[in-house]
Amino acid sequence: QVHLVESGGGSVQVGGSLRLSCVVTGSSDKFISMGWFRQVPGEGREGVAHIHMSTGTTSVTESVQGRFAISRDNAKNTLYLQMNNLIPGDTGVYFCAAATLATRFPPPKYEYYYFGQGTQVTVSS
Repeated sequence: QVHLVESGGGSVQVGGSLRLSCVVTGSSDKFISMGWFRQVPGEGREGVAHIHMSTGTTSVTESVQGRFAISRDNAKNTLYLQMNNLIPGDTGVYFCAAATLATRFPPPKYEYYYFGQGTQVTVSS
């Protein structure tokens, strides 16, 4: 059985940095893509960053380009999201996700099957 467990969230001031981690337990061999999603109250989950598990190709949403970077450590079965120059608009619950089906890259949200429980990120001015 697959589980995704996020950590690393917290409260920071504008301009600060955080690194989120997502440990995968269970088999990740069938993952085609992994990603990070962000959700704020009253809204759906927004894809923030994605990584193709075979090629290592990454994709980040426009609002975080140049500030966020997604990476993985296969030996540790861990996915990361490095977040720099944080702004209040980055506030939300961040979820790690994995897709075993991907019709394109990055996959649409509905192709992500596994999600973690989320970790809160709060950026204050």
